[in-house]
Amino acid sequence: MHLSFKLNGISFQSEKELIEFAKTISENLYVFLNDWLNEESFIVVTTSGSTGTPKPIQLKKKYMINSAKATGEFFNIKENTNALLCLSVDYIAGKMMLIRALTLGWNIDIIDPVSSPLTETNKTYDFSAMVPLQLQNSLQDLHRIKKLIVGGGVVSSVLIKQLQNISTKVYATYGMTETITHIAVKKLNNYKKTPVFYRTLPKVKIGIDHRNCLVIQASKVSDELIVTNDVVQLISDKNFEWLGRFDNVINSGGIKLHPEKIEEKLAKIINRRFFVTGVSDTVLGEKLILVIEGENYDVKLDQLESLSKYEKPKEVYFVSDFIVTETKKIQRKKTIELLNL
Repeated sequence: MHLSFKLNGISFQSEKELIEFAKTISENLYVFLNDWLNEESFIVVTTSGSTGTPKPIQLKKKYMINSAKATGEFFNIKENTNALLCLSVDYIAGKMMLIRALTLGWNIDIIDPVSSPLTETNKTYDFSAMVPLQLQNSLQDLHRIKKLIVGGGVVSSVLIKQLQNISTKVYATYGMTETITHIAVKKLNNYKKTPVFYRTLPKVKIGIDHRNCLVIQASKVSDELIVTNDVVQLISDKNFEWLGRFDNVINSGGIKLHPEKIEEKLAKIINRRFFVTGVSDTVLGEKLILVIEGENYDVKLDQLESLSKYEKPKEVYFVSDFIVTETKKIQRKKTIELLNL
């Protein structure tokens, strides 16, 4: 525990004192700090479950500290930084915000992980982390945060456009539980040049496999080479463009479609939550469909000139409520099951 560390404005003389204070905030925080400050060399965390069943994995504490230091170095955020934790400490993103504070000596405030976090506080902060839904709901007050990282889902092109006149420096992150949150970041506003690609943190090496999926060597945070299911285009040995999930790729009549890139275009005319996916088709093998959350309405797909004929969904379906994980990521396969196709 760094000597400058403060939690909700309070300094602590010992780890025991910190743990006792944590108990007054939440049981989850108390349990996590107990695990973090014990004699074990690792902690057990649970993956988000957005692309499969959540599973417990072990992460070495020394690697989590390395990750915290890499973030501090990349963003130039040092001791006495005022930070806001508005994510759940049940998952790696929330845990790492707290570990950064403990390691680097931040003054961190913890609030409930609600969808509109900045309505819960009137303070200003140097650094915070949010999911896209929290960012969307915080635009009016976002100027109260100097630097913000966003993870846990894709930031839509519409939301990115809304960020351009905001003073906050906002970054999308790329990473997963296995890489101890982000190993690369991308600026979402205040550009000096475009296009902007993901850039790796210090001491991270990247490559691709035979599927064009990203392969990560990050010896400071993982003992193993990490082979992902994320299709990317390598721009350099430090930069890449994310194209989408390999397991989401749709083969429609021999044409390979990346849902995430199509969704980026559709976001210009759809202001609700939605996604596209492929379902079995006797002629095409798979056909592209669009699934929108909420009440049925007439979607004007023909007015979107950027969609190629292959990228235009063959059918549009509506679901009253998407099935999501605890961290608010859409579970596509489970949601599709609601349609009984």
